[in-house]
Amino acid sequence: MAYRGDLHILVEAPDGTMASSTIMWLDEANRTAEFEPVGTHPDYRRRELARAMLLHLMRQARAAGATHATVACLGAPGHPQARELYRGVGFRELSRDVPLIKTRPTKKAGSSLPASPKV
Repeated sequence: MAYRGDLHILVEAPDGTMASSTIMWLDEANRTAEFEPVGTHPDYRRRELARAMLLHLMRQARAAGATHATVACLGAPGHPQARELYRGVGFRELSRDVPLIKTRPTKKAGSSLPASPKV
């Protein structure tokens, strides 16, 4: 999916700062749309800016022939407001991913070599 400027919505606050932003990635071949990232500056939350952007872009997706849309809600347990937003515009939970974290290898006692090779 290529970036399209017409599918990137920015909401500017009266003082010129960015209040909210959303990019929709449209896959016309598979008739799907993905919303990522979706974000609102903390000073402008609870004003329905993200909701308005999502609804606007969902209408554009439908007009372009999309039949499915997805949004990734990273860190969902720690961000219930984001989950409420997505559910409020019609999304439902499809899957729950578990993040994987790669840590630095530790040295074995008495060895100058790492316990495992670096990747």
